[in-house]
Amino acid sequence: MGGFLQGWDWRLLVQTSAAVAATAVLVNELYRLLQHRDSSSHLTTLSPRTRGVESLIGNTPVIEIKSLSRLTGCKIYAKLELNNPGGSAKDRVALAIIRANERARKLRPHHGDLIFEGTSGSTGISFAMLANALGYQAHICLPDDTSPEKLQLLRSLGAVVEPVKPASIVDPNQYTNAARNAAAKIDADPNDPRNAVFADQFENDANWRIHYDTTGPEIWTQMDGNIDVFINGSGTGGTIAGVAKYLKQKNENVRIVLADPQGSGLANRVNYGVMYDSVEKEGTRRRHQVDTTVEGIGLNRLTWNFKQGESLIDEAIRVTDDQALKMAKYLCINDGLFWGSSAAVNCVAAVKTAYKYGPGQKIVVVACDSGARHLSKFWKLAQQQNDDVTIDDILA
Repeated sequence: MGGFLQGWDWRLLVQTSAAVAATAVLVNELYRLLQHRDSSSHLTTLSPRTRGVESLIGNTPVIEIKSLSRLTGCKIYAKLELNNPGGSAKDRVALAIIRANERARKLRPHHGDLIFEGTSGSTGISFAMLANALGYQAHICLPDDTSPEKLQLLRSLGAVVEPVKPASIVDPNQYTNAARNAAAKIDADPNDPRNAVFADQFENDANWRIHYDTTGPEIWTQMDGNIDVFINGSGTGGTIAGVAKYLKQKNENVRIVLADPQGSGLANRVNYGVMYDSVEKEGTRRRHQVDTTVEGIGLNRLTWNFKQGESLIDEAIRVTDDQALKMAKYLCINDGLFWGSSAAVNCVAAVKTAYKYGPGQKIVVVACDSGARHLSKFWKLAQQQNDDVTIDDILA
């Protein structure tokens, strides 16, 4: 046997064996691809493998709202921020704020550090989710009339939830002030080894910047740079400010429209330079922000984030609760889109804009969150609207 092997060049034998094995693998792979060609040819481009829930934030889809496009002669699209893992655009803001505090060494993962925030719901959910993923504890102060769905979700995510009575921002017990004070108390205690940060979404510069860095560029790219109007409401003001800054830099002719619910003073501010009228004065309304069934947008004060984009907003469109409720039902019945109240407000403003400036426009709105977060309040009323509701009914 030894003599037989000595007659062969062992290196040639290894090379030949490797070539045969490689050929077999190649043939097998080609066969597999041919077998699955028909079943996979319909797939869209798939996202690559990734790591951690935080890596899923952003790069949300844009879809055309077919019924609104058909009726207006425009192309009306929605940026689906509800597709973020925490269910809203607030995921972007929460992650940006956490990362900024980590860079400043104010947050240390897995050291018991706390994130305090005052919020009417969605931002708290984003912080609760990311606190779990990144090694922190979320403590959320919110109005005690926040929808039960949001309260239950926050508690299910393990956040410490502190409901407070609705109050004006000048009240020290208002939910934003309550969060700020609680964080300061922990940081001032020399016997408490934990760090505590107040996220301060309304005034935090990281808010508008993350939308400038991510949401705006995504919309521009997804629309191939062909966009005439961007429409969104303002809660903290971060989304409309950041996106407006980016889009206006790309094309100064892009029209930025604020969609504002009833009771909010921001529409008056944009259109007339006056923050509110006498019936909207801070502290005189029944709810924590504005006298409306819509949650998450509308204010009667100017936040830092809103002011960063205020000069870029071309006009504001006021939307009533009745219009928003009917639009929510209309989108559900005609497009299968079960969206929350702020998305409905944005779509009413989109239709009004389409009719005002005529057909042919490409309009993008933000679909902020799902109707599932509004079942017991907004959608309790929206479901009572007629199934055959029309656009004329909405605008009447």
